[in-house]
Amino acid sequence: MQGKYRWPDGVRCVVTLTVDFDGPSHETGRQLAPLGVNSHGRYAGRRGVYRYLDLFEKHGIPSTFYVPGYDAECYPQVVKDIHNRGFEVGAHGYLHESWDVGADEEMLLRKSHKILTDLLGSPPLGWRSPSGRKSGRTVQVLKDLGYIYDSSDKDYDLPYVVRVDGKPVEGMMELPSSAFSLDDFPFYKYSMTPPSEVLAHWQQEFDTLYNENGYFMLMVHPRSGWGSGTPARARIMEDMIRYIKGHAGVRFFNVGGLARWCLDNRQYFD
Repeated sequence: MQGKYRWPDGVRCVVTLTVDFDGPSHETGRQLAPLGVNSHGRYAGRRGVYRYLDLFEKHGIPSTFYVPGYDAECYPQVVKDIHNRGFEVGAHGYLHESWDVGADEEMLLRKSHKILTDLLGSPPLGWRSPSGRKSGRTVQVLKDLGYIYDSSDKDYDLPYVVRVDGKPVEGMMELPSSAFSLDDFPFYKYSMTPPSEVLAHWQQEFDTLYNENGYFMLMVHPRSGWGSGTPARARIMEDMIRYIKGHAGVRFFNVGGLARWCLDNRQYFD
C-alpha cells in the first residue's frame, strides 16, 4: 500500500490540524469537581476554543474540533460558534471516558451523537475516541449512525478503509492520529517541555512526513494546564502553520473533507 496511495493533483502533503475540546468533561468523568486546581478544562470553553477559532480564521485553515457531549451541554454556544464559523465538529465521547465503558458503549455513542446533532442541526460525520479505546462494536454503531470516518487508531502512517474482523466497512475511513509525537498532551502533561522545543519537534515530524508520504495530522487541546489554549502555547500553532505554509504542495483539510476525498478515491487506500 505504501506505493499505492495518492493525493489530489498538485498536492504533495495533506495537513489536518485538529482540536480536542476536552473541557470540564475530562475532570467530571473522573469524579473531580472542575474547580480550583481541577479547572483547566473550563479554560477551553471560556477562552481556548475561541483563540483557535480566531487563529484558524486568520490563516484560512479548515479544522476539526472534537467535542465531548458533556462539554457541548456545558458550552452550547461555543459549540454552535465552532459550527457557525465554518469548522467541522466531530464527536469525542460523552464524559471523555477513560475507562472501559463495556455495555454502556452504544448508549454513550448515541447520547453524544444526539446532543451534537440536536445542537447543530446536522449530525457529526467523524469520531475520535476520547481515550483510544475502541472495538469492532464501536465501528458498527458509528456506521449505523452515519459516520464516514474514525480518527482514533495509531497503527499506520496513512488513511485506510476501516476493517472489522478483516472485512472492509464500506463507506468508512480510518484517519490515524498520533497521541504521542503529534499531540501536545504528553509534552505538557508529563515532561513539561517548553513550547519552543515542542515546536521544533513538530517541525521535525512534519519534515519527515512531508518527504515520506505526505500525511500530517496534528492534535492539540485548548485547555490550560497540560493543554495548548494559553497564549504562548497557542502561538506555536501559529508558528507551525507558517512553517507548513512555507512548503510547496501543501493543502489543509478538515478531517471530514479528507475522509470524503479518500472515500471517493478508495482504490488508493484499501
